[in-house]
Amino acid sequence: MSLTGTAFLLSGVAGTLPGPAAAALAVAGGFALACVRLAWLAGAASPTDRPAPTGQPAPTGQPAPTGQPAPTDRPAPTDRPAPIGHRAPTGQPAPTGRPAPTDRPVPTDEAPDLAGTHGATALGPGTGRRARRAALSRRVAAILDSAVLIAGLTVAVLPLSDVAHRLPVALAGLCLTGALHVTALLRLPGRSRLSGPELVRRTVDVLALGVSLVFAGWMLLPGGPVPAVAGVVAAGGAVVLAVLAVAAVAERRRRPGAARCHAGAALILGGLTLLIVLLAYDAPDRALPLVAAPLVAGALLTVAGARRTSGGERPGRDAAPAAWPRLTAPAGIAALAAGIHLGAAGEFSTAAMALGLAVIPPIMVGELLAAADQRRRVQRLAAREAWLRRRLGPDSRPVEPVPLTRADLVRAMAERSGGALLVVDLHGTGGAMPEGSVLTEAARRLRAGAETQDLVARLGDTEYAVLTDRGPVLAYALGLRLLAALVEPYPRPGGLARLRVSVGLAETSGGDPEDVLRQADLARRRAVQLGRDRVEWYDAYLEEQLVRRLDLERELPGAVARGELDLVYQPVVALADRTPVGTEALLRWRSPALGTVLPAELLPVAADLDLTGEIGRWVLDRACRQLAAWSEGGRELWMAVNVTPRELAAPDFVARTATALAAYDVAPERLVVEVAEPVVGAELSTVVARLAGLRSIGVRIALDDFRAEHASLAQLRRLPIDLLKVGPHLVGPGGDGQRPLIDVVANLADRLGVELVVEELESEGQVAGARRAGCRYGQGFSLARPATAERVEAWFEEYPSTAR
Repeated sequence: MSLTGTAFLLSGVAGTLPGPAAAALAVAGGFALACVRLAWLAGAASPTDRPAPTGQPAPTGQPAPTGQPAPTDRPAPTDRPAPIGHRAPTGQPAPTGRPAPTDRPVPTDEAPDLAGTHGATALGPGTGRRARRAALSRRVAAILDSAVLIAGLTVAVLPLSDVAHRLPVALAGLCLTGALHVTALLRLPGRSRLSGPELVRRTVDVLALGVSLVFAGWMLLPGGPVPAVAGVVAAGGAVVLAVLAVAAVAERRRRPGAARCHAGAALILGGLTLLIVLLAYDAPDRALPLVAAPLVAGALLTVAGARRTSGGERPGRDAAPAAWPRLTAPAGIAALAAGIHLGAAGEFSTAAMALGLAVIPPIMVGELLAAADQRRRVQRLAAREAWLRRRLGPDSRPVEPVPLTRADLVRAMAERSGGALLVVDLHGTGGAMPEGSVLTEAARRLRAGAETQDLVARLGDTEYAVLTDRGPVLAYALGLRLLAALVEPYPRPGGLARLRVSVGLAETSGGDPEDVLRQADLARRRAVQLGRDRVEWYDAYLEEQLVRRLDLERELPGAVARGELDLVYQPVVALADRTPVGTEALLRWRSPALGTVLPAELLPVAADLDLTGEIGRWVLDRACRQLAAWSEGGRELWMAVNVTPRELAAPDFVARTATALAAYDVAPERLVVEVAEPVVGAELSTVVARLAGLRSIGVRIALDDFRAEHASLAQLRRLPIDLLKVGPHLVGPGGDGQRPLIDVVANLADRLGVELVVEELESEGQVAGARRAGCRYGQGFSLARPATAERVEAWFEEYPSTAR
């Protein structure tokens, strides 16, 4: 509802406006808009009623428009070339009977402008079918327009009618609106006949929901005698609502436009039913505006559905019926209504208890039908597999175990109320596509690892899904078991093959099958990001992380060219007198779309996109330029730049560094290259060689994040470093009366001729502890925070020029 409609509704409920007038005014705007749009859809020109688009030749057999020369040397519409931006396949004429593609898609709520007056003849029978569908859509839109108009007028005449005539007016409006809606919904394009079993299941679902709605209405009606008209209309309305709700849910993927029309009809008829019940009970006028919300929502939803169907909506071949919560919906409605009634009345009548128990049989029948369908499907698959085995011989296996399809999986998920879904993705080594024989064996292992009652479906060339009815813990254990089986080597001619496996897991919990598939796939993608060969469980935080990661991957390429990268600088000070001796350049990405992104989030994405070299070159160049600018003031400061092992591994890294120093006339010893100690181990030999090359041209080296473990202390002698950066955790007192670990590290650094820098100093106590240990330099928020070059330069002005 609009803000104006909401204001009228609230005014009516509060009593500042008469109830009937408030209800009429609250629905006026929404219904007027809906009627105008439906009228436009009902009168929109069909494809065969529109002139040929400007710039296209008239169809064969038609004269050129007056005042324009007839087109010469131009092909007829049946073999005209594709427009700019589309290239017809070489050696193939444009397909006969179809219009050439356009440079933009036609919106689904616009009738396609395909041909002139005789376009149906020129373009073939397909256009005739489209014209008939368009004519049918216009007729349906006209009927829906009449239904919405009558519903709106029913509410609009309330303030003009006396109290005695309001109920008959509302009854007449409900009957007319219901008849028009039934006529329109039965004529919506794309409707297909239900098979016998589907019709039985649909009937059982409607019965279960209808009985629960009747029970809910019984529980929520005021106590005492029930007016006959209220009882009849409420019961009939509950059945109609059940039919429309089940149809809307069942059609929402196959025919989303029709589903919206069904839902809109349910809301409009529900609103009118509520109006009649209120009038039958002589409810106060201030209650009447409550009908406005469902009425307006229903009208607008009807418009949305009619627009969708007018675009030529047809049933999809692979669209499975959507999941209907046949157990949770009826039971939940009945339980909620019973709880409200119990809280208000404190007891149940015999009739109410009987009606409540009547909800159970159709629910049980629905579950039995679903189980029978599942049994029949499994039997058909088993029979098909047995037939394939006989066909291939006793010693042969089928090409791969029989793959439910995605549509089969969706139907199975719709019929189960609990369990979990695992999505399994197989990756060849080096990103290559796994061989066919390897995939066949992987599929066999997948089927063998699943339980008999589990369903295995193939979603793509290398992607499978396993649907299990187990709980979360057992489903996760199943994922680990399948992972262990699939990563085992695969024998093949010439050696063994290996696969990398990513498994995503999501609970079904009676949710929408497509949503569950999406969640499991998001978990699988997270497993890929984290290195594969793992099982990841979906949760909302994981989705946030993944969406954030996708945003970063989309925006980061081109960030250097767009000038979005920036450097901030954190001073390094001498602990003795707190004068600045150097700075560390810290990367920031100022993304217009994502805000400021820090290196911890930026660098992993850059590594995956192979952008570390480009970003590293920009950082080195900008740091050297800034260092040169500060040097003009006579300050002898160093500049530390963080470098990843992948950057160091580049063959031209040393030469590139020397070029940047020469370009800005910066002394090599003023540049400090920092490399993190935890990542050095895997690339130790390459890192040592590259660091030695840097030292040979005079650049100093710092080892960051030194952990002071036994292995770290052992390899410290092998690394050509000048500065050792340690965290504040080493500054604290030692355990059991021992001296602090920083004393041990400081003693070793002194013996190796290495200076210590204690970073992340955030308190004066940590600063004092670092000074007592003999550490020469410090860095952290307690000393100076990272800031832009201008602010750091202003901070420098408070101190005299210092040497390094």
